[in-house]
Amino acid sequence: MSTLTPTRPSDPQPTDTAPPAKKGAFSLGQLVAATPGALRKLDPREMWHNPVMFVVEIGALLTTAIAIAEPFIGGPEQSGGSTVPGSFTAGIAIWLWLTVVFANLAEAVAEGRGKAQADSLRKTRTSTSANRVVTYDGKADPSADNSAVEVVSSADLTLGDVVVVTAGELIPGDGDIVDGIASVDESAITGESAPVVRESGGDRSAVTGGTRVLSDRIVVRITSKPGETFVDRMIALVEGASRQKTPNEIALNILLASLTIVFVVVCLTLNPIASYAASTVSLPVLVALLVCLIPTTIGGLLSAIGIAGMDRLVQRNVLAMSGRAVEAAGDVTTLLLDKTGTITYGNRQAAEFTPLTGVALDDLRYAAAVSSLSDPTPEGKSIVDLAVKHGFNRNVTIAGDIVPFTAQTRMSGLDLPDGSQIRKGAGSSVTAWVEESGRIASTEHAELEENIERISNAGGTPLVVASKTPDGVARVLGVVYLKDVVKEGIAERFAELRAMGIRTVMVTGDNPLTAAAIAAEAGVDDFLAEATPEQKLALIRREQEGGNLVAMTGDGTNDAPALAQADVGVAMNTGTSAAKEAGNMVDLDSDPTKLIDIVRIGKQLLITRGALTTFSIANDVAKYFAIIPAMFAGIFPGLQVLNIMQLHSPASAILSAIIFNAIIIVILIPLALRGVKYRPLSASKVLSRNLLVYGLGGVIAPFVGIKIIDLLVSVIPGF
Repeated sequence: MSTLTPTRPSDPQPTDTAPPAKKGAFSLGQLVAATPGALRKLDPREMWHNPVMFVVEIGALLTTAIAIAEPFIGGPEQSGGSTVPGSFTAGIAIWLWLTVVFANLAEAVAEGRGKAQADSLRKTRTSTSANRVVTYDGKADPSADNSAVEVVSSADLTLGDVVVVTAGELIPGDGDIVDGIASVDESAITGESAPVVRESGGDRSAVTGGTRVLSDRIVVRITSKPGETFVDRMIALVEGASRQKTPNEIALNILLASLTIVFVVVCLTLNPIASYAASTVSLPVLVALLVCLIPTTIGGLLSAIGIAGMDRLVQRNVLAMSGRAVEAAGDVTTLLLDKTGTITYGNRQAAEFTPLTGVALDDLRYAAAVSSLSDPTPEGKSIVDLAVKHGFNRNVTIAGDIVPFTAQTRMSGLDLPDGSQIRKGAGSSVTAWVEESGRIASTEHAELEENIERISNAGGTPLVVASKTPDGVARVLGVVYLKDVVKEGIAERFAELRAMGIRTVMVTGDNPLTAAAIAAEAGVDDFLAEATPEQKLALIRREQEGGNLVAMTGDGTNDAPALAQADVGVAMNTGTSAAKEAGNMVDLDSDPTKLIDIVRIGKQLLITRGALTTFSIANDVAKYFAIIPAMFAGIFPGLQVLNIMQLHSPASAILSAIIFNAIIIVILIPLALRGVKYRPLSASKVLSRNLLVYGLGGVIAPFVGIKIIDLLVSVIPGF
């Protein structure tokens, strides 16, 4: 006989390891720290990867050479024969170099943020000792025979090795638990201080090297080679060493390179045109014109936008295996979401006590609560919690024998010292238990079936409670309604996705009736009930054949085929190694709802790139009105009508445009790193907004900026 004193389980105690610091979007300190990297990127072997800025660097080299030679060969002349200040070419050269450096600075700042994340991850990659099993034969405790275990360095472990890890030890490498259960501190990887439980034989069997076992003992089979662990891959990806340009990024680079070639040809034809008009255009002026015509703004920020998109995922503890995955997330049109843990909370909660006719509500609550005091499941705890809300004393001490739940009986309960018994469980099992002492009245049976059907139709789980007196008289007391609790605000989030043109599909193993009820309450567009791995895979293929891009989450080995097939497959870090290998993203927090945030970040990346491209092209249009009149108004007086800014002189106009061209890159770095604020709008509305805000803004900003700079430049003697 045992005595039950109900107590609440203590929450896991936080460890001493603090979460890795998250970097802000932009700061002066980041600029200073990134400057050396920006200067190193001036190497032509790196610059040629960015055709636009490579042309600017060549222009900077030419104007620098001319500025050095001018004192010996004489200064340049403007159109019309008048000379320009001796500092003109030097000023052009300096600001061209600054343009290149500022463009490199944007990329260096983005990479620097990734390196800071990588440094915190690198601290987890320590070489430690490992208890390697010499010959593992599948025994539950290979360490029982000390001769079967040898101590080696974690660096010497190879794929397939089996190690034993006990409380207080670091897990020496990535692997799957083949035996045992343990509490593991993963704060060094996830930033979460609360320990997590990892166990063999399920979808929470994967462990990461560098994390620490806090309790018990586990046997781990190593699934990675030295230097190819999960942390190693994270470091390479976060630092940008493994970042490859996405298809859209490559396409935009080709477009920018094509525009650059076109404007190079245009500028090369200007001097012959000027010669025909009995005038000349100096090489520094032609270079200045070329730099102002080509899309330097987006050319300088394009790489930073892509790196920052991956960094925003890292800040949310999501590791993208490639930039392509982030970009695909922005184009997703169908989301597959697991019901449990994503749309609903992970455990069903007691929501209502429904007594049968003639049974007092308090009697049902008491019986259900008493029979649940020893129930360790979340459902059992929720029954006690609901009873406490209605007056049940949680601290009551009940003497009795615990009857545990088994798959055979499908019920649990308590046998009291006076011979009375209480049971709760599946309707058929409890009914059969009651009928062992006599038949249930037809009216009671009909009422019970009606309540069970009502709860099932609502998408809940009916839990029947019954009691038996010491003299063997048994009766059904009523039904407990266990409800799948839909997360607060999830319906609103799905409405936002619908406004973005994204279709949501709930995937569940529940029967169609329950699935339909939950889907209606959550507000998803469709559902797949009684889903098998094959059905998930078939659904994804059907969606893709219809022209849709599909995203889904998963954590088990049976999810691996669907994760690999999906355009965006987000594997949970708690899941199996097969799932993490199949997906192209890994969520370190193992939060399935984060899939919605991933889509938002992907869309923010695409919108940011489109907005800054729009601004850059509009920005170039405005600069034409500064440079073209300044260059040719002396030759063709009719062009003076285009000089709407009334700039001080041709020399100040050209230099002001070059200065603005460089400064605007620095001004836009924070926006490129932070991203344009995302709003759930349709594609047409996003385009209209970009044209209005960034298109019109890109035209107006140069007029204002160049005019202000011209006023300052005109103060310089000679300008």
